[in-house]
Amino acid sequence: MVASAMESKYIGVCHKSLICVPNHIVGQIASDFMELYPGANILVATEKDFEMKNRKLLCSKIATGDYDAVIIGHSQLLKIPLSYERRKQYIREDIRQIENALQDMNERYLDDGQRYSVKQLEKTKKSLEARLDKLHKGERKDDVVTFEQLGVDRLFVDEAHSYKNLFLYTKMRNVAGISTTEAQKSSDMFMKCQYMDELTGGRGIIFATGTPVSNSMTELYTMMRYLQYG
Repeated sequence: MVASAMESKYIGVCHKSLICVPNHIVGQIASDFMELYPGANILVATEKDFEMKNRKLLCSKIATGDYDAVIIGHSQLLKIPLSYERRKQYIREDIRQIENALQDMNERYLDDGQRYSVKQLEKTKKSLEARLDKLHKGERKDDVVTFEQLGVDRLFVDEAHSYKNLFLYTKMRNVAGISTTEAQKSSDMFMKCQYMDELTGGRGIIFATGTPVSNSMTELYTMMRYLQYG
């Protein structure tokens, strides 16, 4: 990941990489980075940087600094929000898909398995509507720099299997491994990947993991939704 980030910058493929790793190895990755590229200009976020009082300063440093790469932890990435408008757009699109699915299912006679699916979809829809409502109420509370303003044009995600619980609606029955409930960190990553796709034409996301598939082949499909959504 380190070599890929730097070599991509050298040949002009990207300008600023964001390397997102499990919290406990942020320091280790930074140390490896400096060992491989002693002259690199990197910014390493600490847990302290993401306390409310320091977060705005850190995000401003990322946005304005000419860094080769920025290294942050998984939980820290979740604390850098996409813009209000973009989040609203993505959540509304998810709600629209669920409404279409419910409408389609309600038009036919349902067996017990399908009734369970309807209940799950309705529960997820309520959860998304609650998120949308919370988004409206908290729109201007924390005027932190948004993810889009960081100036990042390549995203590396280590231990990417941590994001495999991504909600997916399907009409197919008994498909093992599909997540029917929404996990916030996975949906946040999915939105950020969609934004990176828009920015880079589908070339800005790199996932790293030793276990892309641990339970079912569905997990591979989930990985490809992040990486090749189109």
